[in-house]
Amino acid sequence: MGLILQLLSLAVDIYIGIIILQVVIQWLVIFKVINVENPQAQNLLSLLAKATDPVYKPLRQYVPPIGGLDLTPLIVILGLNLLRGMLFALLV
Repeated sequence: MGLILQLLSLAVDIYIGIIILQVVIQWLVIFKVINVENPQAQNLLSLLAKATDPVYKPLRQYVPPIGGLDLTPLIVILGLNLLRGMLFALLV
């Protein structure tokens, strides 16, 4: 049972890392540090979008951007941490 909890916790940590990486890269694109016309940058942005869009799209229907800021990544991170805490509480 402990191994399953560790694997679930690791999966949540990896997904949170992907979300944070996407947010940082989006900021770098906005501030024109990363050139979006670069093929490698396009591939990275596409890969990150494929990893996060299935979770973001349903939430974006209910959470509009506030002042131009997309709060969806923050809500997903909070939800994942809440889910991990509930799993630990249920299985321990």
